Amino acid sequence: MAEPGQAAGENGVGGRAVRVGTRRSQLARIQTDSVVEMLRELHPDLHFEIVAMSTTGDKILDTALSKIGEKSLFTKELENALERNERETPLDAVVFHPKNCGKTLGLLPEKSVIGTSSLRRAAQLKKKFPQLEFRDIRGNLNTRLKKLDENEEFSAIILAAAGLKRMGWENRIGQLLSPEDCLYAVGQGALAVEVRAKDQEILNMVSALHDGETVLCCIAERAFMKRLEGGCSVPVAVSTMLKDGQLYLTGAVYSLDGSDSLKETMQTSVNYPQQNEDGPNDDVQHVGITAKNVAGQAQEAAENLGVELASLLLCKGAKHILSVARQLNDAC
Repeated sequence: MAEPGQAAGENGVGGRAVRVGTRRSQLARIQTDSVVEMLRELHPDLHFEIVAMSTTGDKILDTALSKIGEKSLFTKELENALERNERETPLDAVVFHPKNCGKTLGLLPEKSVIGTSSLRRAAQLKKKFPQLEFRDIRGNLNTRLKKLDENEEFSAIILAAAGLKRMGWENRIGQLLSPEDCLYAVGQGALAVEVRAKDQEILNMVSALHDGETVLCCIAERAFMKRLEGGCSVPVAVSTMLKDGQLYLTGAVYSLDGSDSLKETMQTSVNYPQQNEDGPNDDVQHVGITAKNVAGQAQEAAENLGVELASLLLCKGAKHILSVARQLNDAC
């Protein structure tokens, strides 16, 4: 899912007030504030009120995300209409304990403990760095960094580079993991705004913030995960790229220890012109995304790409890999 942290709801545009819900974490507030600031510039006559709330994922901190047994832990039924300031880097980043400053994962001593709450990251990195140990770590960015810096339990932790950058902590990134090292999570690095599906005024308002490339990449990624019935309890990973009108999607599934995996790449053309006239398909959603200023045919092609790639992996045995991973995760 896209980077969680903000959801927009309308409280009577005619009354010139818009309420914007957000998680309480510092990162969520930074992301929400950036969205609201852009909307204020576009609509100076409106009053925007930010309402902070706690989510299921925020409240349950003593259990691994993969074991809570519920999807959308930090967004809870958000169906996301994507927005930008373009997509931040979706890559994962390694943050090292101060004593390991200047090293890379490959240079850490054998049996070094790496903290991550992601089965996706652990599965891929266990295969690439079998000499390292991977252990669950929970909490927001501040909490995780404090656990890393003030204790000797972890030699390094893996976080989304986008979150570190948005917090102003880019200097803590010791190593960026390329897709060759670690494919990233669906929607990672993208910001999303949730809007009620029939709230045309608010949909029109936030549509001005859409970034076309981000929209198409995330539609493909979300369609891939939906077809696989993936989530936090199974290791599913992606990488997307849009170049010369061609959308490329790499998708993979992994066993918990990374020893068994399937990985494929497919591409499709998304080089369709945006129609200026309103039409009956204006507000069609693709895997929960409404993007009014991106060609509908391009969105449909992106969704089909994700579905077709997932179907290919399923034909090659992905269902068995994910089923075993889910069972083992539940049993742990």
